[in-house]
Amino acid sequence: MRLLFDQNISHRLVKQIIDLFPEAKQVRELGIENFSDRSIWEFAKEKEYIIVTFDGDFYDFSLVYGHPPKIVWLRCLNQTTKNIEVVLRKYHSKIMDFYLDKDLACLEIIQKF
Repeated sequence: MRLLFDQNISHRLVKQIIDLFPEAKQVRELGIENFSDRSIWEFAKEKEYIIVTFDGDFYDFSLVYGHPPKIVWLRCLNQTTKNIEVVLRKYHSKIMDFYLDKDLACLEIIQKF
């Protein structure tokens, strides 16, 4: 499973969750950090990534354009990298189930800290 972290999520997270998501990347690593959300959407679709974001715009794209790409929408406001790691570890099995379900476009994770 290939996760693509949006620019509002630190590139440092990739190293912290490599044991769970070894193919995860952050937009900065791929040279697309200053791309528009629509361009990131198209990149993720073409390269078969699941976008992980705090940004509701990607959810809106999924309503208009369908999927792929799939979206993991973190609804926990901007958090520290450590807190995001905790959320991804806590919801690992749900993210895996979401990935395997071909009918679902968006996994909304709501986590309060």
